[in-house]
Amino acid sequence: MNKAYAFLLGTAFLAVPAFAQQAEPLDAAVVEKIRQEGLKNSQVMDIAFYLTDVNGPRLSGSPGLARANQWTKDKLTSWGLKNATIEPWGTFGKGWEVEKSYLALTKPYYQPMIGSPKAWTPSTNGTVKGQVVLVKATKEEDLAQYAGKLKGKIVMMQVNNPIKTSFEPSAFRYTDEQLQKMAEPVQPSAGRAPMSEEQMAAFRARRALATKMSEMFLQEGAAAVLSSRSGSHGTFFTSNGASYAQDAKPVLPEFEIALEDLARMSRLLSAGIPVEVELESKTRFVTDDPQGYNVIAEIPGTDKKLKSELVMLGGHIDSWHAATGATDNAAGVAVMMEAVRILKALNLQPKRTIRIALWGGEEQGLHGSRGYAKKHLGDAQTMQTLPEYDKVSAYFNLDNGTGKIRGIYTQGNEAVAPLFKEWFKPFHDLGATTVTNRNTGGTDHLAFDALGIPGFQFIQDEIEYDTRTHHTNMDTYDRLQPDDLKQASVIVASFVYQTANRKDKLPRKPKPQPKQS
Repeated sequence: MNKAYAFLLGTAFLAVPAFAQQAEPLDAAVVEKIRQEGLKNSQVMDIAFYLTDVNGPRLSGSPGLARANQWTKDKLTSWGLKNATIEPWGTFGKGWEVEKSYLALTKPYYQPMIGSPKAWTPSTNGTVKGQVVLVKATKEEDLAQYAGKLKGKIVMMQVNNPIKTSFEPSAFRYTDEQLQKMAEPVQPSAGRAPMSEEQMAAFRARRALATKMSEMFLQEGAAAVLSSRSGSHGTFFTSNGASYAQDAKPVLPEFEIALEDLARMSRLLSAGIPVEVELESKTRFVTDDPQGYNVIAEIPGTDKKLKSELVMLGGHIDSWHAATGATDNAAGVAVMMEAVRILKALNLQPKRTIRIALWGGEEQGLHGSRGYAKKHLGDAQTMQTLPEYDKVSAYFNLDNGTGKIRGIYTQGNEAVAPLFKEWFKPFHDLGATTVTNRNTGGTDHLAFDALGIPGFQFIQDEIEYDTRTHHTNMDTYDRLQPDDLKQASVIVASFVYQTANRKDKLPRKPKPQPKQS
């Protein structure tokens, strides 16, 4: 999930139907069975181990993601889920993986550096050793001074994020006060204020300059590029250095490296001390199948009238490539898989069909869930819907890291709040209490919410998500919190079961208006 977009938005208050205000009895015995199975017999960490350590990085379109898709399909089938399939959601583009990566400072002395090739960048021509040139440019005219000086050189981008020591912990949980404030109803709002003309102009100028720099480095014959966005203590945040489109323009090999390594070289060069680097990247593009895929499986409903209706749960299975995508989002996938395992292990008989979906291509723009929604449910632009649109009661998503569930965002759907508050009561002792009418963005529930289908993301403790693991080289199995994932699995299983067995589908917000004629 791109957390930069996971902001909280104000939402308009909606009229609450009278029936939604009435407390619905919980099947306390079933809830207790779910709790005992999930807390005492959990397989969630074993699932996470196979997703991360065994299958490895799961970049969209990569062999690692294909391995994980097959493993999850087979595992869901082994538990007794039906109709398990690896289903195409649409055209993605080129896959990509790293086969070899090496990076070291060689002058003024030798020392290995921390870094990784940026996604969808090409290989170097074997091992490259070259002088580092620091490029400082705030506008296109600044690039003229480097003309004719970059051939065979390793270009280093200017450090714009100074390294600061933080005296705050890098991991945290929500306090009771924070959760209480989060639960307070927000006033109607249109969301984030749009960019001003000046801000938009500055944004466009930065993008244009970055494009021009990339083109110039390639034309000048530079050997490679070194860059860093942010991070500390050897943690770096990774991304793509080129497009995954089939017809993407060529770029240079590029490494994203620890900010400390970049800052050291910047200081040396600014002092007039020559710097040399040795590096090699061997990357492979996968072009034989441009399709993107989701993994889908079901627990069929048992009620004659309701079994055609759906309760959905899921999370995205793709990750970035510099680590093994543990908190983003093997954690969410493992929890959702464990939730359906719990329901099958207890041989519960849901009235409605429960469908789990493990989405691909989330990191590049929610592609898997949006492709699925357009294929099965309807077009969010025109609001032309398909027959299955009216069959979905709700979609529950998990994609905010390894932290325990503390509550849920209703996305402004006031009518579900009394239900959810009741469903959380058996888990107050596990820290899950908060129901907020606020929105959260940046992940796959938005594909459903955009159509007016109840789509929800759970509130989770941050732990180290924004500081250490989200899109970084440190997003590994070791960062997962076993007790938190067990707690989350139990709550998800209970919510899904309650939704599948209640008399009516969950209430919906008013159907969105078409976004185009």
